[in-house]
Amino acid sequence: MKKILLVFLFVPLLSMGQATKFVRQALKLNDPEAQIEMLNQALDIDSKHLDALFYRGIAKYNLADYEGAILDFTKIIFYEPDADSYYNRGNCKFNLEDYEGALFDYEKAVELDPDLIGAYFNLGNAKFAQEDYSGAVEAFTKVIRFFPNDYKSYSQRALAYMELNKYRLAFDDFGACILIRPDSESYYNRGYALLEINYYKEAKDDFLKAIERNPDNTPAYFYLGVSQFLLSDFLSAIKSLSFATNKDQMDYDAYFGLAMAYYYLNDFDKAKEKFERAKKILDPSSNNDDISTFEDTYWEVNEKPLFTEMNQRLSKL
Repeated sequence: MKKILLVFLFVPLLSMGQATKFVRQALKLNDPEAQIEMLNQALDIDSKHLDALFYRGIAKYNLADYEGAILDFTKIIFYEPDADSYYNRGNCKFNLEDYEGALFDYEKAVELDPDLIGAYFNLGNAKFAQEDYSGAVEAFTKVIRFFPNDYKSYSQRALAYMELNKYRLAFDDFGACILIRPDSESYYNRGYALLEINYYKEAKDDFLKAIERNPDNTPAYFYLGVSQFLLSDFLSAIKSLSFATNKDQMDYDAYFGLAMAYYYLNDFDKAKEKFERAKKILDPSSNNDDISTFEDTYWEVNEKPLFTEMNQRLSKL
């Protein structure tokens, strides 16, 4: 009887070892789908194998199966809560735009492991998405204390400061981004922020630097054209906005900007041509001058008085 008992006791140990073997084999694979197949075999042997659940959750995340990944991380949290599982489940929820749920998970992650710096960064993003800009600043500041050269944290904190109307602090952070990484994106981001607070000349200078560092930065040409237009440099605006439309022939905002610039230069034929082009892109079936066609476009949102006046003038051409 004792020998039979020993056999029955030994089989589960073999099974557990086999499950772990499947997990190790899965980690050697580069294809998430193949990993999931291998991890499924491990979980068939041991449904509570936490490593198998964790890595299957990661594989599902990499396949954008966020709901499936959430189920795996939730099982781990049920059996044995840990910071990494909360963190990864939070990432899944963030990608599903469940910012409140993501916020809860990131807070649990840093509660369990205060040194999990990535969780603070994502916590800041979740707070930003929830419009808790002060909370976002606090979270990004914690990351910066650990990593004083982290470009992304400075950039995100700058955006949060902008929302809080703390422009000096925001531009200190944008300046830090440029010191850390003086590339096209850094100058573009600061230029856009300057444009937001009507510093048109300074914005123009940053967009020029962004383009100098990356001539393929198409949005920089558009916003350079916007800043030039708002500085009443209509010829330069036409050059920049034309470049934007050459890069992206569906850029209705650039076409509307061109229509306004040509109008101010009294070239009404070209103004009408660009205006009609913008309308056709937004609504190919439209044959009227309904202002709602331009709803939520750049000019309608950011320069509404100017847009309203110019839309009326252009509609009369």
